[in-house]
Amino acid sequence: MRVPFRRPALGSPLQLLLLACSFALAGYAGVRLLADDWFGVALWLVGAAVLHDLVLVPLYAGADRALTRVLGAAGHRDWTGYVRVPALLSGLLLLVWFPLISGQVADRYRSATALSGDGFLSRWLLVTAALFGGSAVLLVLRSLRLLRLRRARKQRPSAVH
Repeated sequence: MRVPFRRPALGSPLQLLLLACSFALAGYAGVRLLADDWFGVALWLVGAAVLHDLVLVPLYAGADRALTRVLGAAGHRDWTGYVRVPALLSGLLLLVWFPLISGQVADRYRSATALSGDGFLSRWLLVTAALFGGSAVLLVLRSLRLLRLRRARKQRPSAVH
């Protein structure tokens, strides 16, 4: 018995064109990035991967485990998402903007953009507070909705069979 050949699902021609353009752009960026100091870039990439895997993953996995234990002890394991998401977003912002948040490159930033490099720490703290505050509001709204649903279930008469 002969199995018919199936054409792989490649997507529309527009999707293929966009994919080819993104590969071309990534290749161009890679060639430009590696043209000046390829060894330094390769060393930085390997160092970042090693630092992430050997240092950062155990740190935030331990913090997440501690958070789950603290919230899980009270029976609120579903609350962990309301802490994980803003912590993740705040950490990502810190990672991306760390040189400016720490003030290490404020002078270089000022010379390149003619803008002040001050205030990044306070802005990051405000964004972090807004993320955690918004998450707390969502948690309170969700808790109130669940409380109303439980009360409505208790007040409903039981079905007669």
